[in-house]
Amino acid sequence: MNDLHNHSSELAILKGAVENTNEAFVTIDQNHKVIFFNKAAENIFGYGRDEVIGHDLDVIMSHSCSRDHRQAVERYAKTRVPGRIGHETEMLATRKNGKTFPASISFSVSDIDGILYFTGIVRDLTETNALKEKVIRSERLAALGQVVAEITHEIKNPLMMIGGFANQLIREAEDEKSLTKLNIIADEVSRLESLLKELKELYLPRALNIEEIDLNKLLQEIYSLVKGDCEGQKINAEIKTDNKPVIVEADRARLEQVFLNLLKNSIEAMENGGNLSVQPKLIGDTVEITIADDGIGIPEDAKEKIFSPFFTTKKHGTGLGLSISKSIIEEIEGSSLTLKSEDGKGTVFKITMPVCKEGMKKSIKTDKAGVPHKDP
Repeated sequence: MNDLHNHSSELAILKGAVENTNEAFVTIDQNHKVIFFNKAAENIFGYGRDEVIGHDLDVIMSHSCSRDHRQAVERYAKTRVPGRIGHETEMLATRKNGKTFPASISFSVSDIDGILYFTGIVRDLTETNALKEKVIRSERLAALGQVVAEITHEIKNPLMMIGGFANQLIREAEDEKSLTKLNIIADEVSRLESLLKELKELYLPRALNIEEIDLNKLLQEIYSLVKGDCEGQKINAEIKTDNKPVIVEADRARLEQVFLNLLKNSIEAMENGGNLSVQPKLIGDTVEITIADDGIGIPEDAKEKIFSPFFTTKKHGTGLGLSISKSIIEEIEGSSLTLKSEDGKGTVFKITMPVCKEGMKKSIKTDKAGVPHKDP
């Protein structure tokens, strides 16, 4: 009796462990019918158990994968020679919503009373691969940073001398033709100096001065800096913030740089006027800041490259502004910078950042009557 009780306890423990693991467990019989589908499988694939258990495995597989898998099951049932069984392999799997994701899959087989049962253990590699990519990118940036530091050192001094002599000659030039050429030289030197500065910003590490920032207040300040430009270009600009503080933790100067750069991009995209809006919105523990314009937009073939260094759709530009902005935002844990755009119909930049709850509590005090008020 005790043996039976112990056996039942062991089975319950094993079932609980498999049910609550992070890996998806999917078990089928030799007829390809699903007989087990744990919670992780529901989360990873997006199907409920009632949609899968008792049905053919085809439910959660693409046609080509299902065909190959069915043939492998039939082959093993006939030959008992394992192919992928006992091995781990990587492949693209498909969720219920049709989106694919990288997955690691290992297979095992059980023979119970002459009936074969096949179990696939699936791990979603989306986050793992993203982390690997981040590490590779960090290593690449470190290497590039070293190259940039050396190039900047070699170029900076002679560039300053060229610019200095050009400006000196401009003051002494008498004929219009020479003056035009010298102004071109001075302008190009200035452009190259700006490029070197942006390269250092993108590739060289820098100490961050992290502090608590009232995002609404910062956006209002930045809006005041571009308001004149908007009026000059007949752009109807609007910033939609409320009086409640939204506190984030970041390097203030760098965050200001991002917002200014994004607003500048939007303003430059509306040479003939238009509408520009800036709106922060609290969503749970995060804040989403959208910067939307109805300018020229971004061509479809340029969207994937728009955050890449040196890629630009402008006639005059280094192609580093958006890349630097994305890098700055991604330095803040849990933050992201994305965009949606349609050629000829405008662009929407979206920055997502975690809010600092403790900081928000400190910024609101209560008076003697129990009425909350902000610091003056």
